[in-house]
Amino acid sequence: MFNSYDVLVVGGGHAGCEAAAAAANMGSSVLLITMNLQNIAQMSCNPAMGGIAKGQIVREIDALGGYSGIVADRSMIQFRMLNKSKGPAMWSPRSQNDRMLFSAEWRQILEQTPNIDFWQDMVVGLIVKAKKAIGVRTQMGYEILAKSVILTNGTFLNGKIHIGDKSFGGGRVGEKAVEGLTEDLIDIGFESGRMKTGTPPRIDGRSLDFSKMEEQPGDEKPGKFSYTGTNALAKQRSCHITYTNPEVHKILEKGIEHSPMFTGNITGTGPRYCPSIEDKIFRFADRDQHQLFIEPEGWNTIEIYVNGFSTSLPEQVQYDALRKIRGFENVKMFRPGYAIEYDYFHPMQLTMTLETHLVKNLYFAGQINGTTGYEEAGCQGLMAGINAHLKNNDQEPFVLKRSDAYIGVLIDDLINKGTDEPYRMFTSRAEYRILLRQDNADLRLTPISNKLGLASDERMDVVRSKEADLENIGAAFNNISFEPDIVNGLLEKLDTTKIKQKVRLKDLISRPQVALIDLVKVSKAIEELYEKYESELLEQTEINLAYEGYIEKEKVFVEKMNKMEDFKLSNTFNYKEIGSLSLEAREKLSKIKPRTLGQASRISGVSPSDISVLMVHMSR
Repeated sequence: MFNSYDVLVVGGGHAGCEAAAAAANMGSSVLLITMNLQNIAQMSCNPAMGGIAKGQIVREIDALGGYSGIVADRSMIQFRMLNKSKGPAMWSPRSQNDRMLFSAEWRQILEQTPNIDFWQDMVVGLIVKAKKAIGVRTQMGYEILAKSVILTNGTFLNGKIHIGDKSFGGGRVGEKAVEGLTEDLIDIGFESGRMKTGTPPRIDGRSLDFSKMEEQPGDEKPGKFSYTGTNALAKQRSCHITYTNPEVHKILEKGIEHSPMFTGNITGTGPRYCPSIEDKIFRFADRDQHQLFIEPEGWNTIEIYVNGFSTSLPEQVQYDALRKIRGFENVKMFRPGYAIEYDYFHPMQLTMTLETHLVKNLYFAGQINGTTGYEEAGCQGLMAGINAHLKNNDQEPFVLKRSDAYIGVLIDDLINKGTDEPYRMFTSRAEYRILLRQDNADLRLTPISNKLGLASDERMDVVRSKEADLENIGAAFNNISFEPDIVNGLLEKLDTTKIKQKVRLKDLISRPQVALIDLVKVSKAIEELYEKYESELLEQTEINLAYEGYIEKEKVFVEKMNKMEDFKLSNTFNYKEIGSLSLEAREKLSKIKPRTLGQASRISGVSPSDISVLMVHMSR
């Protein structure tokens, strides 16, 4: 019934969809196996894409030829650029999305992608021969063969749902858990752990009084994620903000004795940066309120997502507490919030390509690696799909450095540091964040993607045109300067020091109070630039000019670190023979098998003196 495939992708979530699309677009024959074809790329938690650091990842996926940005744009109901009050390295695009439309758009894209076949079934085991994955076994009794296998099982591996004192098996509410696969992997020799995540109740929007809440509209000029020709929003739906209060907290506290987190029924580790509401009121006992974001689930639905109220308390406790929230006095629930526990596999068992050390041609991507979030999952799927195709065709692996992309930071963190709690990306994790801004992902990554065969030549033409425009704008900026009598009145209004002599544009926009758009009022040359070029290009040039010193410092540091990346380490190197290495270094290096000296230097437990020993040993 089944032919042998080049790449077999297990799981139809965000990681699985990106993995299947990437491998297929590069020319591999792909089979995507998922338990329910109606739930492809389902937004299991909040109906949103992007956010702090996550928005940068979506832009990077798009620049590399993935589809998350395109799907997000096509299903968007609101767009906001977060952190605009901070420096540009912190700016992060975020969209509110139509949950059903998001899934439908992903399915349509995959069905229109040549080389992808689909099969609805549960994978319960691997077929391994000579320490190499050659296929999978399914619940229906099929053995399906492939050159490479990518596991993207999300929260389904022995998933267990908790609501108060109740618990039952499931990968999502209403869907079965995957049983057998974890045990099969453990029998092979893999090390697993247990993690936990949660979701808030879903609410009937007709029962809410939005007039009692703060409206949160989208940006006046909404942006988008994709660098392709997707359309920006012509209209948007507002979100709303409300707050918990002491009365809400008192009800939640009374129900704590039935919380599976506090009774010990949940043993998995939950996300540090997205705690449940019952966890919040204990961790932040001094606070008498917590902010809640009231988010619509789509254009044509009354269903509401209560962001910030994730909980696994009994249904009645959830309901009673919600009714004490301003605007929720007459609330009706569609379903309660719940917690879910699931198996994951320690990511230090992987190489930088996301292939496992233990079994060749087997890749893990997404929450199976201990991450949380659609964006983190999607980028891992993309990288696994690319590398599975490359290895099948005897080509060099594709690895992004920390200085290349947030995706590189994420994978480097997972492989070299591991994680014992759900890993979430933040801008603070990236030491080169001024280089890895959301506005330049296409310039950084599209040329790489084009060489891989993912980004088309037409996309490269767009990038080259953008590069030319930026060069022309930069040259124009260098020729613009201001006399005191022209600009001092504006500077006074902007509450910044007046100038005493002629100054260059660069010096003015380096001031935090002054933006390029302000200077349109006093400069015909800048006004003409806004008429000729898109505002995003002018903003990007402004950033490059204003932060030129910081950018150059980061580039110098990257060059120094890249020299360590040039020192290649053999996969068969026997670290245990080097007695001058610390015991911990020998153990970690033997387990992780770093590709380069640079990677070795980032492994937790490997000290600078251990790196010096390695350098001496290599020089011999």
